[in-house]
Amino acid sequence: QVQLVESGGGLVQAGGSLRLSCAASGRTFSNYGMGWFRQAPGKEREFVAAIRWSGGSTDYADSVKGRFTISRDSAKNMMFLQMNSLNPEDTAVYYCAVERSSGGNLRERIGYGYWGQGTQVTITA
Repeated sequence: QVQLVESGGGLVQAGGSLRLSCAASGRTFSNYGMGWFRQAPGKEREFVAAIRWSGGSTDYADSVKGRFTISRDSAKNMMFLQMNSLNPEDTAVYYCAVERSSGGNLRERIGYGYWGQGTQVTITA
């Protein structure tokens, strides 16, 4: 059974930084993509960033490009999201996710079969 556990959320002022972590277990992730999504109150869950476990290629939403960095530690089955220059529009619950089967479009929620419980990120002005 795949399990994903996020941590690292919190309350910070605009301009600050946070680092989110996602601990993954339950299978081998080497052929899969993983991603971060976020959902603000009253809004759809949206793509933030993704990484291919094998090779480490990355992709970012335009809204976070240049401010956020996704990475993974293959040996520890961990994925991270370093978030810098945060602004109030980044306030949301952040979720990590793993593809249901490899090779899909990592920007699309439909391809992800496993989700964490989410971690709250709140940015004050």
